[in-house]
Amino acid sequence: MSQVWDDGGTVVPVTVLQAGPCVVVDKRSQDRDGYQAVQLGLVEARPQKRVTKPLAGHFKKAGVPPVRHLKEFPLDDGEDLKPGDRVLVQATFKAGDKVDITGVSKGKGFQGVIRRHHFRGGAATHGSMFHRAPGSVGASSYPSRTFPGQRMAGHMGARQVTTKNLTVVQIDETKNLLLVKGAVPGANGGYLTIRKVRS
Repeated sequence: MSQVWDDGGTVVPVTVLQAGPCVVVDKRSQDRDGYQAVQLGLVEARPQKRVTKPLAGHFKKAGVPPVRHLKEFPLDDGEDLKPGDRVLVQATFKAGDKVDITGVSKGKGFQGVIRRHHFRGGAATHGSMFHRAPGSVGASSYPSRTFPGQRMAGHMGARQVTTKNLTVVQIDETKNLLLVKGAVPGANGGYLTIRKVRS
């Protein structure tokens, strides 16, 4: 994360995202696949070297070099993209746009109910002997089991999270950078999916 100043001199907290360049690897059509979409590949500084034969043929058919990360996006009416086309940040976004950003949240490992589900916990003193325990998780005689979805201790984080309605503050066309207001899910260097909010 970083910060920028707006025209009024107010500090705006932003997250700097490397949003491309992307290349169109494949196109889904209504006739062949039943829906319209494009498969985009993120072009990175480190090229993908160890490519399986099926994927190598997939990239060769599109006439693009192999990439590490592929993602499919729905295609709007009127958009005409074909395999090999480059998708740049300035052609897709502009300052003031609202975007939804999806990523994998930071993994926190195995955590108890207080940290994972924000349980209040019990009294800390007076010999309560109930401090950070979860309490009852199900009745005894009926139904004699624990219901699915019961909040318990377990693995926390490392799941898909979407942050909605973030505002695009600035765009750096030369470096394909996107500056969005606020934080996004995941650790530094993680992959994100950026979608423009449909009005």
